[in-house]
Amino acid sequence: MANAEQSGRDEAIGTGRATGRWGTVRAVLWLVVAVLAVRQIAVALDTPNDEALMDLTRFTGTPFGGLDLNPLTSAAEQALGWGWTFGTLLLVVALGLVAARALPGPVTRRTALLAAPVAVALLMLSLPVRDTLYLGQTSVLPVLLVLVGCFLVRGERAGGVCVGLAAALQPTVLLFVVLLWLTDRRRAAASTAITFAGATALAWAALPHDSTTYWVHHLAGVGLGGRADDLANQSLHGALLRFGLTGPVEIAVFLTLAAAVAVFGMRRAVHYARDGQLLLAVAITGCVVVAVSPTSWQHQLLWVLLAVVGRVGKKASSRCLWPIAVVSVMTLPAKMMVPNVEILHPARDNVVLLAALACALVVPFLSRTSEYYGTPIPTQYAPKAETRLRWVPLLRRVATRPNLLLELLLIRVVYTAYQRTRLEATGSRASAEEHARQILSVEEALFLDVEHWFNHAVVGIGWLRVFFDFYYTSFHFVVPLTVLGLLYWRRPADYRWARTAIGFTTVLALVGFFLYPLAPPRLMPGLGIIDTIHGVQDFSRPDYGRLTELTNQYAAMPSLHFGWSLWCGLTIAIVAPRVWMKVLGLMHPFFTVLAIVATGNHWVLDAVGGAAVVGAGFGLTYLLTGPRAALGKNGRKADEGVPLTVVSGPPDPVRR
Repeated sequence: MANAEQSGRDEAIGTGRATGRWGTVRAVLWLVVAVLAVRQIAVALDTPNDEALMDLTRFTGTPFGGLDLNPLTSAAEQALGWGWTFGTLLLVVALGLVAARALPGPVTRRTALLAAPVAVALLMLSLPVRDTLYLGQTSVLPVLLVLVGCFLVRGERAGGVCVGLAAALQPTVLLFVVLLWLTDRRRAAASTAITFAGATALAWAALPHDSTTYWVHHLAGVGLGGRADDLANQSLHGALLRFGLTGPVEIAVFLTLAAAVAVFGMRRAVHYARDGQLLLAVAITGCVVVAVSPTSWQHQLLWVLLAVVGRVGKKASSRCLWPIAVVSVMTLPAKMMVPNVEILHPARDNVVLLAALACALVVPFLSRTSEYYGTPIPTQYAPKAETRLRWVPLLRRVATRPNLLLELLLIRVVYTAYQRTRLEATGSRASAEEHARQILSVEEALFLDVEHWFNHAVVGIGWLRVFFDFYYTSFHFVVPLTVLGLLYWRRPADYRWARTAIGFTTVLALVGFFLYPLAPPRLMPGLGIIDTIHGVQDFSRPDYGRLTELTNQYAAMPSLHFGWSLWCGLTIAIVAPRVWMKVLGLMHPFFTVLAIVATGNHWVLDAVGGAAVVGAGFGLTYLLTGPRAALGKNGRKADEGVPLTVVSGPPDPVRR
């Protein structure tokens, strides 16, 4: 009995510590929300008066929305800006709180503590909310009214009134009548229709001219607020126009596709509503609204973000793919999601529409009756998986192969962020040249100033110049991607370790680009270095150092050309099973350092800086994840034969 009491006390202490830890995390998240709110206020209020809140003073929504907002337009510009910004942020906070409360059960203690601040933070970061704050639109209010009508108010008629008011602000929200009717909430469906009709009639009586313009001349607002084929219109109608269809053919195709999406999408929404996942059903219905509306502008796409509540995948390692994809689509520009390749432009131009269609029609959300809904297949970890920060997903030594789509998405987003950050790190020409003179002075003191001699020696040998030009331009991306691909396929545990190391290396290099912009030898006037790749530079142009607007020519210290090649060489030397493979891998950084100096693109000390950030990257990986787990082909530790351990995380005893 004493042992049982002691065990109970220990369990209570452990539960209390876990609650305290997650309570601290919750407080930090709310602090992040406060910082985001302050930032949004600062951005909104710093916008020039002639650019801010354009749609509020020149309203393009429904006449009912204009009728409600007309009193605001008479307010002073400064007061209007403050009032609208604070009011919209309060609506965003309310929306996040209601969405967190509407999560389908059972909900763990951790989810219950963190859901609200996470939801509010994601909403504030989303493109629709940022667009709403900038333009002065009411698109947050329809989503909030629908959630309030479905989850907060008591009585079907009161709930229907809320949804009806939302439809009066965004007419295609009337599709929720179908969801309410088919889920046996027919009083709410009737109340929605009556409220919508009454609000529209009231607006027509008060604003007959605007109502005629909206409902008759512009077919429920189509054509108001911009061209329907604009990229901001993420509906099927907008996509068809961008594909070149026009006239009666486009209208016929649009109506056919919209009807099909509405039928199949609403069937899925009704299914998940009856399954007890009403919030997911609302999200699916909202995605159908986005697709079938004649115009779905960016500020009206908030429905898609609600789809993060759906659970997809039987494996724990795949469970985060769908939420990360949705959050990325709703918070990042389309150019960050899809590479700038011509064949992929249709996907890039319609990325939010594709996400909405996937949610409405394709994504296999798990039913609550599924055995994997609450307990997915646990992840297999390598031996000694108790890493220092095992709660960080990207730092865990998982032995099984990670989700390929998730990895590709992460690589794409991170690399685009790297490109953008590198471009923003561009320093002035004067400071970059001054730093170059400092580097040259240090090299002269160390007898390392071989750039001019080696560059001219290579230029004098035609085939050698061609070889180094080809090596410099061809292998910088191919070899690292090949190494990552082979590790992913053959050694998944090593893949995560190596991927983390190159990630840290790249982040540290970005810090160097910001702190020390450096002109490469080929961009130093009077030095006599021949640019073997780009040709002779026109030093009379003040911006000659930026050959294009897509790259930072002063991001030379440290050299990531050499850094990534050294990462490849060390990774191959560590994991390759044959000596000749290790030697071949180490030849890559050797040829790379020769190429970067021969072509005039880097100083010798740039390579030293690249080696330093690579060493720091591997060091941070070791500090945060522990020593690399040496695995054999059978998944056992090579020197001990210890089987893989399954770690699914400590159970959470409290659910609601």
